[in-house]
Amino acid sequence: MRHGSIPGARGRVRPLTLLGDPVLYARCAEVTDFGPELSRLVEDLFATMYAAEGVGLAANQVGEPLRVFVFDCPDDEDVRHLGHVVNPRLVTADGVTLRGPEGCLSLPGLEAGTERYDHAVVEGFTSTGEPVTIHGTGFFARCLQHETDHLEGRVYADRVTGRRRRRLMRQVAKSSWHR
Repeated sequence: MRHGSIPGARGRVRPLTLLGDPVLYARCAEVTDFGPELSRLVEDLFATMYAAEGVGLAANQVGEPLRVFVFDCPDDEDVRHLGHVVNPRLVTADGVTLRGPEGCLSLPGLEAGTERYDHAVVEGFTSTGEPVTIHGTGFFARCLQHETDHLEGRVYADRVTGRRRRRLMRQVAKSSWHR
C-alpha cells in the first residue's frame, strides 16, 4: 500500500509552452518563496507532465519563469527516479558523452540525436526548502541535463548541430503546432 499522495493528483494540467515562446529562451528566476504557491506549481508540473506523457518538465514549459523542475524518469537499468528540484544547479556532468534520441514536450512529436554526458549530479532544494542532491546515470542523467538546460533558457534543439539541426528545424517548420 502506498503512503502519501501521488504527485500531481491535486494539480491541474496547464498548457505547454512551445518552441518559439520567449519564456523558453530566458534564464529562469531563483525561487525565494517556499510557500503554498510553490507547492501548487510543483503539483501542476507533475499533473501536466503525466498528462503529456513526459519524463520531466520545467516550470518555464508551463509559462512560469522560475527555477523548478519535476521528473519521473527511469535510468538505463529501469530504476525509477521520481521527484522535483527547486533552484537546481548542475554540479557535475561527466563520464562518457553519448548521442541519443532526445525529445521535449515543448517540441511535441519531434526528437533528434543530442549529445549528453552519461552521469550528472544536480543540487537544489525541495518545495519545503530542504537541500537535495540527485545523482543520475544514463537516460536519467540526460533528463537532469535537459531540464536544467530549460531553466537556463535553452532547449535541446540548441545543442543539435549540422545536418541533424537542419533536419530538426525542417520538421519544426512543418509541424502543426509551430507558429
